[in-house]
Amino acid sequence: MIEVVGLGRVFQRRSGLLRLTSAETVAVGDVSFEIAPGELFGLLGPNGAGKTTTIKMLVTLLLPTSGSARVAGFDVVASPHEVRKRVGYVFGGDRGLYERLTGLDNLRYFAELYGVDPRDQRARIGELLELVGLTGREREKVEAYSRGMRQRLHIARGLLHDPPVLFLDEPTIGIDPVGARELRTAITGLRSTGKTILLTTHYMREADELCDRVAVIRRGEIVAQGTPASLKSLTGGGDQVLEVTVANADAETIERVGGLRGVGAAWVEEKADGPVVMIRIEPGADVIADVVAALQDARIERVTTREATLEDAYVELVSRE
Repeated sequence: MIEVVGLGRVFQRRSGLLRLTSAETVAVGDVSFEIAPGELFGLLGPNGAGKTTTIKMLVTLLLPTSGSARVAGFDVVASPHEVRKRVGYVFGGDRGLYERLTGLDNLRYFAELYGVDPRDQRARIGELLELVGLTGREREKVEAYSRGMRQRLHIARGLLHDPPVLFLDEPTIGIDPVGARELRTAITGLRSTGKTILLTTHYMREADELCDRVAVIRRGEIVAQGTPASLKSLTGGGDQVLEVTVANADAETIERVGGLRGVGAAWVEEKADGPVVMIRIEPGADVIADVVAALQDARIERVTTREATLEDAYVELVSRE
């Protein structure tokens, strides 16, 4: 349903008053992936990695500077109007809705913009309100909606013309846990209707729960892709992780820990309690004594072990040089 081959986007920047200078910023370098019909595909990466730029090229809001992409069988450059008929785009945040209108009036307005047949609008809007869990709240003004309710209304808006492909760009950002759970339920419902979905998110548990496959993008390049389980295995994600809270940890110390026998990788994460050295332990290895000895000068405060997660695999992938 989505085919991306060597897709890239370079932005030109000009600066200076008397003497203009130009520079290039590579937002997306060389991205390739495919998404099957009915698949929920996650695109994961840090801020500035190129996720939103990639989506904007796929929904025809930006022209690629290299490579090619097809959505629902149509080239995004050669047939932008055909692509737009077949995609819905939902982005995180509060933009894109009219707060002084009710949820129902918002959907009526956007149904006209999308060219939904007036004879079908009432039934279609009713179906979508039920799907996103807003039935009974549709006559309230959007300004009174919670952020989670607004995001569910965003999804309903993006589905008005019944597109086979839906792009969800960080839909749960800034939403409280209850709202995020409700939104994930709505997304699961969309998948069950056969929609092809591309989802970007910073929440690894969300990606692990929802996505059939994921790709990790870093500095405009795909560095890994596969099922969440296979991504974990690429980085030893089925192993245990040793978390060591320390007072300080320099790069030389972390490099020494990473080189210990039985250690797959070591990196530092800044948490509320201070720096935490994260150590992936290879299957069957007993490394705690060696790790403690290597971190003596870092002043160890706490040592815990747990099973590895998709987040561990993700952090390791985006942290690699």
